[in-house]
Amino acid sequence: MLFAKKKKKIDGDKHYVSLANIVGETAILYKKEDLVSYDCDGFTIHKSMPKAVVFPKSTEEVAAAVKYCAENKIPFLARGAGTGLSGGAIPLNGEVIISLAKMKQLLSVDFENRQAVVQPGFVNLKLTNSIANKGYYYAPDPSSQYVCTIGGNVAENAGGAHCLKYGVTTNHILGLEVVLSNGEIIEISENGIPDAPGYDLLGLLTGSEGTLGIVTKITVRILKNPEGKQTVLAYFDKAEDGSHAVSDIISAGIVPAALEMMDKTAIEGVEAGTYPVGHPRDIEALLLIEVDGVAAGIDEQIEEILKVCKQRNVREVKVAESEEERGKWWANRKTGFGAMGAISPDYLVQDGVIPRSRLPKVLQNISEISKESGLRIANIFHAGDGNLHPLILFDSRIPGETEKAVKAGTACLKACADVGGSITGEHGVGIEKIEEMRFIFTDEELEAQTKIREVFNPENLLNKGKLFPTPSRCMDVKKVIKEAAAN
Repeated sequence: MLFAKKKKKIDGDKHYVSLANIVGETAILYKKEDLVSYDCDGFTIHKSMPKAVVFPKSTEEVAAAVKYCAENKIPFLARGAGTGLSGGAIPLNGEVIISLAKMKQLLSVDFENRQAVVQPGFVNLKLTNSIANKGYYYAPDPSSQYVCTIGGNVAENAGGAHCLKYGVTTNHILGLEVVLSNGEIIEISENGIPDAPGYDLLGLLTGSEGTLGIVTKITVRILKNPEGKQTVLAYFDKAEDGSHAVSDIISAGIVPAALEMMDKTAIEGVEAGTYPVGHPRDIEALLLIEVDGVAAGIDEQIEEILKVCKQRNVREVKVAESEEERGKWWANRKTGFGAMGAISPDYLVQDGVIPRSRLPKVLQNISEISKESGLRIANIFHAGDGNLHPLILFDSRIPGETEKAVKAGTACLKACADVGGSITGEHGVGIEKIEEMRFIFTDEELEAQTKIREVFNPENLLNKGKLFPTPSRCMDVKKVIKEAAAN
């Protein structure tokens, strides 16, 4: 005798059933024990539970879920891999999370026109790995590229070590398919034609942190592998010398593919981490410099870089002798954030930008912030383009330390803004830096930007409470921080 398979029962309110009818009963989470994993992203200081998580498999399912939420006034937001560091995917208002994790296909590759089309859940590094056999790669390379998704990169306008020469995500986006906040599907630059006439909607959507629409398909630019590539590692006894060397290299007419810097505390972390390479523990700073391009000109650039470093009192400078050695150096750098867990129970990642020439002054200011707060601050950053990542080390088990860390992070961002910089280069604002937006924008400028959001998201149901400050949200964030510190 044959028995029909028992259908899964959806408990709870009618909305769970309706959403399950859209995405399928196996593609929705709604029980508390299943939702805990979605109460925060990489910004773990604040957590909030979603109403449900749905896993659409197509643009049409995303649009249907969005339309249902909009018609029923249910707040919702999109989520990629959850690696964001500013709280952009935290469901502050009990949102339905629309996870794009199952939309992870490489849809097409056009080598002749040097472009590829991917779904938003496609992992960043997987794109390069998928086209490497043809001699191509995808340039944006955030440190989390082995797990972060291209859809999330679009939302945050992610950068990476090689953005000095090649630019951030927005410089590599040729087209987007977007579900608007009412469920309407639109195509922007559908055929991947660069610099189309009219308003730059690609630029507007890229970096909008999921507040204007949900990206469901992305056309990206792919690049041919450079002919030649060499990597230099330089050790400095004084961080100031290393800082000046950064500007001197650019002033010499060289634009490296990457120009990274780590200070003494950061070096302590990476050497205690998964990929130690034997960096001296008594130096104040190191530079990791990579040049690429036409093979015939590489050696000349390397010689100039070595000359600049020696003029800035470098202790030791060396060129990678093999691809294996180069890979080890980069693995050490790329795991820098996570390696801080080897020397501190908790850490808060910040993300400011400064004019390159102000690097020595700002690093000195960050050192003073560290002393005043009583917390160690490690600096790992894209020195070439002035994108700083102070990592505030703290222990959340000690009463008041979380609050101290947040305060120190704000002070670091203020130091960046005070020299004409920005409060974020690639991690976004999310909820973490909402109040800090006032460091760089007037109330009138903020109001103008929120009016743009209202055009795309008039009901403010899509990722509500992110990116722009309002009096009520500022109060909420301060309350959240105080409660987190108390716990």
